[in-house]
Amino acid sequence: MNNIVLSNLPEWDLTDLYPSRTSAELKEDLESAAEDAGHFAEQYKGKLAELTGQELYLAISTFEEIGEMQGRIMSYAYLVYAGNMSDPEIGKFFQTMQEKVNEISTDLLFLTLELNKIDESLLTEMYEGSSLKKYEPWIRNVRALQPYQLSDELEKLLHEKDIAGRSAWVRLFDETIAGLKFEVDGEEMASQQVLHLLSNKESDVRKKAAKSLGKVFGENVRLFSLVTNTLAKDKAIEDDWRGVGNPADMRHLSNQVEPEVVDALSAAVQASYPSLSHRYYTLKAKWMGVEKLDYWDRNAPLPEEDDRIIPWNEARDTVLDAYGRFSPELSELGRKFFENAWIDAAVRPGKSPGAFAHPTVPSAHPYLLLNYQGNTRDVMTLAHELGHGVHQVLAGPQGGLLADTPLTLAETASVFGEQLTFRSLLEKETDPVKRRVMLAGKVEDMLNTVVRQIAFYEFEKRIHDARKKEELSPDQIGKIWMDVQKESLGPAIRLHDEYQYFWCYIPHFIHSPFYVYAYAFGDCLVNALYAVYQDAEDGFQEKYFEMLKAGGTLRHKELLAPFNLDASDPAFWSKGLSVIEGFIDEIEAL
Repeated sequence: MNNIVLSNLPEWDLTDLYPSRTSAELKEDLESAAEDAGHFAEQYKGKLAELTGQELYLAISTFEEIGEMQGRIMSYAYLVYAGNMSDPEIGKFFQTMQEKVNEISTDLLFLTLELNKIDESLLTEMYEGSSLKKYEPWIRNVRALQPYQLSDELEKLLHEKDIAGRSAWVRLFDETIAGLKFEVDGEEMASQQVLHLLSNKESDVRKKAAKSLGKVFGENVRLFSLVTNTLAKDKAIEDDWRGVGNPADMRHLSNQVEPEVVDALSAAVQASYPSLSHRYYTLKAKWMGVEKLDYWDRNAPLPEEDDRIIPWNEARDTVLDAYGRFSPELSELGRKFFENAWIDAAVRPGKSPGAFAHPTVPSAHPYLLLNYQGNTRDVMTLAHELGHGVHQVLAGPQGGLLADTPLTLAETASVFGEQLTFRSLLEKETDPVKRRVMLAGKVEDMLNTVVRQIAFYEFEKRIHDARKKEELSPDQIGKIWMDVQKESLGPAIRLHDEYQYFWCYIPHFIHSPFYVYAYAFGDCLVNALYAVYQDAEDGFQEKYFEMLKAGGTLRHKELLAPFNLDASDPAFWSKGLSVIEGFIDEIEAL
């Protein structure tokens, strides 16, 4: 049945980047990027402070062009790798590309290091009457790292060693997760398939899936603990050399967000655990006819939930229709992803689990990776990743250095896309039972985005703090995980012993430490933004598009100002969280 319904899932076509792994075009780009980087270093190294504003503008433009070529190569290499992490030849290709591009970027490293040594008053003069002003937001972000910059030699060493250090550990994690096999009722599955079973209608299936996950994670926990310990220690050593006080500080800096804003968000969410997750899961347990929910029932479908498999074309139309009701232009941008082969949706052995949108480079277009299995949550994931893709298309004209949005705002268009899709479906539903089921599904998604991600953030903070004192055993990591989960999920969820290993598979802890709060930031921000949209006269859509087109040129304060929103105001977070509470009220009333 599933195979028939899900037989027409798209696969991406990466030839827009390069024809193949052995193509002449790829070889040529590698050679010209290396050559250009060498010439660039000869022309500019040690001379930045002597340039005029216009000359510095030209230098940064050239740097951006070389970066574009490197970005295209690495985007292609990563997307090929994400398509099959289990193929040793593809793994070798990905590693080789990383090494070659790392070598090229070593020649370019001086630019940002020297930028940070230019006196502020001289830089201000350089901006006057020159095109350099265009790059001011990027230069500002580079210079934010000024207090933590080491000597040129040390920076070069750290840069070159990354390939045999941090990046190698990340690759070990990715290939291990992609290669794990889980058995349920005699059938062998990949992680994304067995995780999908946690949303199965049958309690027995959910339990078997959870026990299989716990068993396999437990068998591999020493390896995952070693990866986690090594990366946390590696980060602590580098932070120490740079004089960084708090393990999350560098993330806040690259997110262009003040630590106190993140602290306010985290505190607001943790304070609302009782009124959100604790309250909802108590309600759900009652609904399911039990006193407590086992952890594998947390995302279980509700008794009245429709468990049919949603065909891909229906998922596409649902999302594009919802986008179109907000703005026909948004829907048209989204349609491009389906009309061109920019999406890879099927589950395959060795394929990267989860979902992502990869921006690639402004001269190409983004690609989406999904593991679509046809449930309502997968439709929401499509709405989410398509939001990222559309955002990346709109920000692309800013160019390679300015298109990239800080993480705090990178989740805005994706979560807004989910919200549009959900509200569109809810408005069409008149049956009170179905409405209640839909609202419950939305609340669960929001709890996963807000409560769960802040609990993840808290877990990371405790892990990094504890790692400063000693290497952590799997038992110690497991205890921190269980403590955080108990606090966030509340008394209505029963955590079994094997749940202590469920931190193992979360890729964000490994790929980008402290990333996770961006999801909660995005969800609360979109809740506030959506409230403005509902109250707005005309003009909201235009402002929204302007915000997405800005890419990384503006900070969150500047981007939210046209909507009269301010994330540094503690009341802002309460406003976002009250939307979730309002949904829970409505479920209770229904």
